Amino acid sequence: MKKYTRRKLLQLSLISSVASILGMRVGIAKALALIPTPSETEGPFYPVTNQKDKDADLTQIEGYIAHADGQYIVISGRVIDVSGRPVGKAMLDIWQADANGRYRHPRDPNKSKLDHNFQGWAVIRTDDNGLYRFKTVMPGAYPASNTWTRPPHIHLKIFKPGYMALTTQMYFPDQELNKSDLLLNQKSAAEQSAMIATEKAREGNLIFYEYNIVLDLLRN
Repeated sequence: MKKYTRRKLLQLSLISSVASILGMRVGIAKALALIPTPSETEGPFYPVTNQKDKDADLTQIEGYIAHADGQYIVISGRVIDVSGRPVGKAMLDIWQADANGRYRHPRDPNKSKLDHNFQGWAVIRTDDNGLYRFKTVMPGAYPASNTWTRPPHIHLKIFKPGYMALTTQMYFPDQELNKSDLLLNQKSAAEQSAMIATEKAREGNLIFYEYNIVLDLLRN
């Protein structure tokens, strides 16, 4: 995945402004300014044991009576390309730690209790308009080393023929640990903004977040 420099970001912003001045439609001006969602490391805890239930509700495993612990959240958004067109039927591979900061992975060294009622992994697709939605829990922070604690985040891989595959991490707003995260802070301010979800609403015990994803076209 390309890493866009500050100069490139400023160029894209300037193109958008010029397009607006020339009287082009607002939608076109916005599309000209789109950059691909920044890529990020997959990390060491991608699931290695297959499981039957990988649906869009990670808060309950099929066949289990109990539900996962933690703050329930709903993540939704749209997958589009750099021209602003929706990417329908894209596959999203999603995995994360539970509310205690533990992954359902045999090599996770975190000594926190594993929530056996948390699904931990989902594989879903966007609809024809590029929209997706899943329900999960706020992932817990966890120690990556003696001096580094990772903030809450969700891992995603996005695939669609004709587009560059993307592996990224989605972060949450207003998290103090975002300021010291070694991975997030390797990104520019604009890239960080593209990787942090937006809180949209709170209803009962649910928090709703929006996270839009931009894919780059596959180059020949």
